[in-house]
Amino acid sequence: MTKTLVEINNLTKKYPAGPIAVKDISLTLEPGKIIGLLGPNGSGKTTLIKMLNGLLKPSAGTILIDGNSPGEVTKGAVSYLPEFTYLPENMKVNEIIEYFADFYADFKTERALKMLESLQIEPNANMKTLSKGTKEKVQLILVMSRDAKLYILDEPIAGVDPAARDYIIKTILANYNENATILLSTHIITDIENILDEVILLEKGTVIIHTTVEEIREQKGKSVDTYFREVFAC
Repeated sequence: MTKTLVEINNLTKKYPAGPIAVKDISLTLEPGKIIGLLGPNGSGKTTLIKMLNGLLKPSAGTILIDGNSPGEVTKGAVSYLPEFTYLPENMKVNEIIEYFADFYADFKTERALKMLESLQIEPNANMKTLSKGTKEKVQLILVMSRDAKLYILDEPIAGVDPAARDYIIKTILANYNENATILLSTHIITDIENILDEVILLEKGTVIIHTTVEEIREQKGKSVDTYFREVFAC
């Protein structure tokens, strides 16, 4: 029997004096899957991701990652790529790699250096001298150089050219633990739907569908991108 990696029960998040961002979500995610987290702006994707990473506390409901609530313990199991660039501008790339290697027991320095070489990124380069796209690639390298159980990637291919998107997708596939799960949030569905096993569609903070890509293609007779556009009329 397959062990559940992520178990979410009746999860709700309401911001003070604001709308309900996530409403009564219940999900289970199994190991060894690549799952697309899809939905229009304001659907609750980022709020859900932040709660999975322990950056936001739920208003109600529970999250268990490998049997533990998000916090110090789960940081060793989750490798997170945020949508925004967060790396310090005053450090060199190799200094950041050394920092990650010290901080995360599962970090593979050799893997990181190999990816830097493939992308022709100089390890001695200062972060402040790199373009926005190159900084995003460095962040992806750091995330994928860990042997985590759950990789959470928030818009990993946004803002980069098509050739870079192809490389990023190949990097993701080549470097994640095959027993791990990737939860990938993106608006660019056409470029990633061929690597997805499952999709979760969110609308106004609720899950409207969680199914396999195969079921969408067989039952709906459509690609994930076409189905998404029809559901959200975009």
